[in-house]
Amino acid sequence: MKDQKKTTKQQDKKMSRRDFIGGAAAVAAFTIVPRHVLGGPRQVPPSEKLNIAAIGSGGMGGGNVNACSGENIVALCDVDDNRAAGTFKKFPKAKKYRDFRKMLDRQKDIDAVIVATPDHTHAVAAMAAMRRRKHVYVQKPLTRTVYEARMLTEAARKYKVATQM
Repeated sequence: MKDQKKTTKQQDKKMSRRDFIGGAAAVAAFTIVPRHVLGGPRQVPPSEKLNIAAIGSGGMGGGNVNACSGENIVALCDVDDNRAAGTFKKFPKAKKYRDFRKMLDRQKDIDAVIVATPDHTHAVAAMAAMRRRKHVYVQKPLTRTVYEARMLTEAARKYKVATQM
């Protein structure tokens, strides 16, 4: 009787062919499934990256663009080539513009816009981007007047865009 119990315990510990194949399939799944699905080191597929444009690429704008360097920087706009030279050099694939209106009209692939222009032009640039249904990040101060701030808030609601203003 003791021998029969011992044999049963040994059989319980043995792995069946079905158990082995199931375990091997589970291990293989970890090599087939992309890392970002399993929570491994951050590897974002290109299709999940935002296409970012910047209006005002020198100074604070350059810092904002650098903070988004993990995304696709597709367009940079600045009226001062010297001030924006460092940002232009760091993102050579981005198209360069001097007029943000032309950039917004021509670049249909833009998902979001960073506005880091001189303070008195924030509202104009942000409104132009929102009217084209682009999400917007605006450096502070948002506007010069309460009226401009209210107009931007209404535009964000109307065009259903995400903003950080």
